[in-house]
Amino acid sequence: MGVESPSDETVSVTPEVVPFTNGLSPQSLLLLSLALVVGLLIVIAFSRRKSRSRGTALLLVGPSDAGKTAMLSTLAFTGTLPSHTSLQVNTSIMPLSPGSILPVIDIPGHPRIRDQFQEHLVNARAVVFVVDASTISRNGSTVAEHLHHVLNAITSLPPSHFSPALLILANKCDLMKTATSSGSPTDVAISRVRTILERELEKRREAQSSGMGVEGLGAEGERSDMGGLDCSSPGGIFKFADWEGGEVDFAGTWVNVGELKDDEKEGVATDGLASLRSWLGVTFTMT
Repeated sequence: MGVESPSDETVSVTPEVVPFTNGLSPQSLLLLSLALVVGLLIVIAFSRRKSRSRGTALLLVGPSDAGKTAMLSTLAFTGTLPSHTSLQVNTSIMPLSPGSILPVIDIPGHPRIRDQFQEHLVNARAVVFVVDASTISRNGSTVAEHLHHVLNAITSLPPSHFSPALLILANKCDLMKTATSSGSPTDVAISRVRTILERELEKRREAQSSGMGVEGLGAEGERSDMGGLDCSSPGGIFKFADWEGGEVDFAGTWVNVGELKDDEKEGVATDGLASLRSWLGVTFTMT
């Protein structure tokens, strides 16, 4: 009977796993870590950008008697119908281009219900703030208060939503009385609306900066902590061109209520909304 030699025993050897980083210098490890972090940030940023939603509707907002409802009927039915002060949200659809339609939501300007626009803001591709240019000199502070609510809401949207485009519309330009040397009624109306609103919004910004609060400048019970007036201009002075919430466009319009003019009867559009239609065409075809 033979004796088993120790050399005949089977020895099991487990291979050692060496991390691939063992052969890298500290500098190489640092560069690799930075590359991984940058790559991860790019992936996160791209995924967030893709997940951001953009609205599809047009919101008409602004004070009462500015002409929003008449404008809605003209856009939707290519004819201006007699209207009165609205106390409920009006919705309709307007043709935007051949084979394309645009939902339009008209928010009443009454102080008790005007903030209903916030319920529709996340679905808005564009917001048009309609102002009666013929009366802005008398009620500029009230109009600015309303606009402040809109600016605050836009800048308060969550990062998952694109901010809607904003157009301030100087409506009723046909009622403007101007000297021949002053320029066209539309140009004068836009300049007046811009100047007065900037002045009144700057008053509100200064009131907030001084700690007085804006409740003393507007409706009773108005919030004093509203934002939305930040600007990149020196000293933070409010200017639409420097508003940090995005680009603000201006246009002038007017509509006819009642009898059609001769050129309208012949099929020529003279409802005064050409600049608005042009702006909508550009805004709603942007990707």
